[in-house]
Amino acid sequence: MNQEINTIKQQLNSIILGKPHQIELCLCCLLARGHLLIEDLPGMGKTILAHALANVMGLAFSRIQFTSDLLPADILGVSIFDTGNSSFRFHQGPIFSSVVLADEVNRASPKTQSALLEAMEERQVSIEGNVYSLPASFFVIATQNSMEQAGTFPLPESQLDRFFMRIRLGYPDRESERALLEGEDRRKRLTEMPAAIEEQQLLKWQQLVSDVKTSHALLDYIQDLIEQSRNVRRFRVGLSPRAALDIVHGARAWALLQGRDYVIPEDVQVVLEPIAGHRLALASMEEGGINIGSSAVSNLIELTPVR
Repeated sequence: MNQEINTIKQQLNSIILGKPHQIELCLCCLLARGHLLIEDLPGMGKTILAHALANVMGLAFSRIQFTSDLLPADILGVSIFDTGNSSFRFHQGPIFSSVVLADEVNRASPKTQSALLEAMEERQVSIEGNVYSLPASFFVIATQNSMEQAGTFPLPESQLDRFFMRIRLGYPDRESERALLEGEDRRKRLTEMPAAIEEQQLLKWQQLVSDVKTSHALLDYIQDLIEQSRNVRRFRVGLSPRAALDIVHGARAWALLQGRDYVIPEDVQVVLEPIAGHRLALASMEEGGINIGSSAVSNLIELTPVR
């Protein structure tokens, strides 16, 4: 597994330059069977990263461009009357893929955004009284532009909570950007990227995550972090039980990526900010509202001693 993981990392790092930590977090999210929100400015490589991740994992990929006039049926699918047998036939929408890129998800109306909720949580969709299962490897990568940009609708807290992780890519360093300018077109390289594994291999890895050991002391530490988030007055609301479970799954997936079958406190600390940052709301809007910075989560770690 370690050799295959390293191959996957190398291929992704050859497409997205200078962002090895963010790429590892993406893989961690995928292994933990979560969904990923990438929030950043346009042109940072969010879409290319999603496409590259699907290619290297050998997964079917579909892209949904969210716009203000997008309808739920454009995502889920629609029933069309078949004159041949005089009945309605359901035509699947782009949500029925292993990797679904919800591009610029905050440009659609709240009604359309909510169409993703059941799919992300239940891994199925209900249409006209029928339930349709999604692929076993179903993984949503949503990109979001900054709230300051025109034409955006803020994601409600209930939808933010459905995302396992939120990350930001940020500007590349000078050396990486120079390599990008001098190198081959990244979209062309995407078409030539071979799959490092098959879907069944990914599903086996996802099952291995649940076998990674977490000691009683480690779980005590996670509970201490959760309780601290609920008691600190700086936060309007603390972390939910769903967030606590996600931290455990994320720490296990991160440990597996590092080649270990047990979790250490450093695993928890690495995944805490991308898992908890978008779920914590600051009590004072002057401090930045719901989009808190990594400094607030770092402060939470400092206030919570390791057992």
